[in-house]
Amino acid sequence: MMHQRLAFIDTLRGIAVLSVVIQHALEVIVREHPTGGYHAIFHDAIGYYMNFGRFGVVLFFFVSGFVIPFSFPASASPVNDFSVSRFFRLYPAYWASIALGLVTMLLVESKTYSLAQIAVNLTMLQSFLEVPHLWDFYWTLTIELLFYVVCIVLFAAGLLNRRSTAIAIVVATAFAGIAVAVLVENRAAWIMMEVALNLSAMFLGKIVRDTVIGGSLRWRHVAICTALYAVFAIALASRRYGGVYEDNFFYSYSIGAAYVCAALVFIVFAAFGERMAWRPVAFVGLISYSVYLLSPFAMVWVHRYAWLGDGPLAWFAFVAAVVASSIFVSWLSHSLVEKPWIAFGRMLRSDRSKPAALVPALGRQRAAQ
Repeated sequence: MMHQRLAFIDTLRGIAVLSVVIQHALEVIVREHPTGGYHAIFHDAIGYYMNFGRFGVVLFFFVSGFVIPFSFPASASPVNDFSVSRFFRLYPAYWASIALGLVTMLLVESKTYSLAQIAVNLTMLQSFLEVPHLWDFYWTLTIELLFYVVCIVLFAAGLLNRRSTAIAIVVATAFAGIAVAVLVENRAAWIMMEVALNLSAMFLGKIVRDTVIGGSLRWRHVAICTALYAVFAIALASRRYGGVYEDNFFYSYSIGAAYVCAALVFIVFAAFGERMAWRPVAFVGLISYSVYLLSPFAMVWVHRYAWLGDGPLAWFAFVAAVVASSIFVSWLSHSLVEKPWIAFGRMLRSDRSKPAALVPALGRQRAAQ
């Protein structure tokens, strides 16, 4: 039963990463090509009403909350084993992304980066060291790492698996975030609260997990925490991104809608479990980490060398080519980079036996974006 329930998690990952890829592809069309009478339709759909890229990222955060807190193995050194496992799941594919990105930007865009920036980005700690990301989409990995650290601290303190911990975090964060959004006129504070909002989405994912699988919580807990999270997201988006549409795809309504819709979609999938699984999308979810990391560079190649012209058919062909090429190169990355290094990391565990319950099937999956 546990193995079957996991199919919907991969389906969610597939939906999440496809939303990100399609958003970015449509942004290229709107920003760099004349769209005529279609401009308002395209632009409003992906900028004013819903930012599907942010929706996908937040959906990934919910999945992380559903998976990561339960990934500490029952071994002699659970924190060390968890850290080793996370390292080999995230870093090799991330480094492959950096390598492909540097080559792509050099050959296609004739753009280079300083050795110092590259070196710091290799650590994945650039945000903490105040060094710019090589590419903006790496920002989500900072949130992921921060969530890992919080989980490790809570696990070491014996708090991670207490039924009230995640609830307390989501409720306290929501009240603090709403207060800052309403009372504080400081952009830096809003940015910090956005980090807190992303982390609260992860802990809301854990609350849902504790409800649908653990049975330690009830749907009323999910409802209350989701309502507070939604108010937090809407209030913060209004202040962080403003009420004036600046034609840049980041508008208060679209970002707020992304956070709220991601929560609702995740809860529906979690409630119905295996019945929501869809094999083709689940396959994309299986390789979603590589898709997220490599699709921007696949899109650069397709845009430069396979652009078919303007018009609905050509735009559709461009989006389809970006999705197809991203899936192909990501399948290669998953097979040649992710899987071997994940297996190597498993060999370094203090207890190499398979964990119980939900973890074995999750062992082949990533929770990063």
